[in-house]
Amino acid sequence: MALRAFPISTKSGISAAALVVVLILGALLAVMSRAETGAGFVSSDWNALRFTVWQAFLSALFSTVLAVPLARALARRRFVGRGILVTLLGAPFILPVIVAVLGLLTIFGRSGWLNAVLAQAGLPPVSIYGLHGVVLAHVFFNLPLATRLLLQGWQAVPAERFRLAAQLRLTPWAVFRVIEAPVLRQIVPGVAALIFVICLTSFAVALTLGGGPRATTLELAIYQAFRFDFDLGRAALLSLVQLVVAGGAAVIALWVLPVISLGGGQDLPQRRWDAHGGVQRGLDGAVIVLGAAFLVLPLMAVVLRGAAGLTQMPPAVWAAAGSSLFVALISVLLLAVLALPMAGWIASKRAGGVEAIGLLGLSASPLMIGTGWFILINPVMNPADLALPVTALVNALMALPFCLRIMVPRLRDTVQDFGRLSASLGMQGWPLWRWVILPRLAPQIGFAAGLTGALSMGDLGVIALFADAERVTLPLQMYRLMGAYQMEAAAGAALVLLVLALGIFWACDAMGRRYAAA
Repeated sequence: MALRAFPISTKSGISAAALVVVLILGALLAVMSRAETGAGFVSSDWNALRFTVWQAFLSALFSTVLAVPLARALARRRFVGRGILVTLLGAPFILPVIVAVLGLLTIFGRSGWLNAVLAQAGLPPVSIYGLHGVVLAHVFFNLPLATRLLLQGWQAVPAERFRLAAQLRLTPWAVFRVIEAPVLRQIVPGVAALIFVICLTSFAVALTLGGGPRATTLELAIYQAFRFDFDLGRAALLSLVQLVVAGGAAVIALWVLPVISLGGGQDLPQRRWDAHGGVQRGLDGAVIVLGAAFLVLPLMAVVLRGAAGLTQMPPAVWAAAGSSLFVALISVLLLAVLALPMAGWIASKRAGGVEAIGLLGLSASPLMIGTGWFILINPVMNPADLALPVTALVNALMALPFCLRIMVPRLRDTVQDFGRLSASLGMQGWPLWRWVILPRLAPQIGFAAGLTGALSMGDLGVIALFADAERVTLPLQMYRLMGAYQMEAAAGAALVLLVLALGIFWACDAMGRRYAAA
C-alpha cells in the first residue's frame, strides 16, 4: 500500500531513463553506421581480441585465488588496525588508475625498488611491461574487491556453525571443508566473473603497461585506430566487437552471481575457535602482512616520490588539474539529475526496467560511447570543443549503475516508512524531497557523489579521444609527462591527482553525513 501511496512523480524518472537510453543507444547506432563490417578483422585485431580475453581471465583467476587466503585470514583474526585495513581494501576502487600505475612502476619498474634489490643480489632485472604487467596492475585493483566480497560471505556464516564445530573439536581443515568450502563454491564463480568483466574494459592499464603487437587490448586498439590512424570505420568495428564481448560477459556474470542465503543463525557475533595453533596463526599473519604490503607500498611510493617531484611540475599541470575539477563537478551534477529521479521511480514503483536501463553503463565501454559521440559531433563542430563536457557525461553514465545500487535500498526503506503519511498530508514535489527524502538519503547521495567525483577525476578514457593541446585533464597530462620521460614531474602530478580524488570523495561523503545529522 505504501508503495502505491508514495507521491513521487514518475515524469522525471521517465525523462531521466529516456535520456540515458538516447545517450547510450545513440552512440551505439552511430558506431554501427560507421562500422566497416565488410573489411573484417585483420590479424592484429584477432590478436587484440585474444589478448583482451586472456589477460582478463588471468587477472580474474589470480585476483580470486589470492583473495581466498587473505579473506579467510581477515575473517579468522582480530588485531589492532584490522578495521583500517578492511577500509583500505576499498581504496583502489576510487584510486585513479594512472596514479596506481605510477606507484606500481616505482616498485616493479626498470628502476624500481624490486629491481634495486635484485641488482644487489646479483639477479637479473624484471620488466613490468607486457602481459604480466597488465595482470599485475589488475590484481592490484581487483584483489581488494575480491577480498571484500569473499569476506562478506564469510561473515554471513551463522556464528552457531563455528560454535558447533568447536564443540565437535573439528580440525581447521575439517572446518574449511564442512563450513567454508560451500560458501566459496557459492561466491567464487560470481566474484571471478565480475572481475573478468571489469578487466575486459580496462583502458588506462593497457595504455601504460601494455602496447605492442602482443600486448594490445580491444580498448587500446580502438584508441590507436582513432588517434593514430583516424580510421573511424575500424574504430567503430572494434567498438562493436568490444560491446558484444563485454556485454555478453556482463550477462553471464549477472547470471552466475549467487544469492547468498545461509540461514539458520540468530545474528550472534561471529567468533572463531579454530586455527589457534601457532602454524595457523603464523600463516594468517604472513598472508595479512603480504596483502597489506601489496596494497600500501605503491600508495606510499606515490606519496614519497610525488612529494619530491612537486617542484618539478610544469604550470600546465595546474591548468589540467582545474580542468579535471571542472569535469568532476559536472559529472556529479549530471549524476544527480539522472540518478535521483530514476532512484525515486525504482523505489516507489518497483520499476525494475528502469534499473536495467541504469545498468546499461556496465555493458557499454566508455571508449565505445566516446567513439559514437565523436562520430555524431564531428560533422557539426570540432569535437575537441566538447571534450570536457562529453567526458563528464560519459563518466556520469559509467557511475550511474553503482550509484543506483547505493541509493535505491535506502529510498525503498523511506517509501515503506513514510509513504502513507506523506500521501495523507498531500506532500509532494520539492517539499517531499526536501523534508522527507533528502535528509534520509543524504549519506547515500554524498557517498555516490564522492564516488562519481573521484572516478571522474581520475578517468583516462574518453578524454584521450577528444582532447587536444588546450583541453587536457590531469590524468592525461600525467600520462604525457610519463611519455616524455619526465617521471619526477609525473610523480608530482600523481600526488596532486591522488589528493584531489580522495579529497573530492571525502568532502562529498562528509557533506552528505553532515546534512543528514543536521
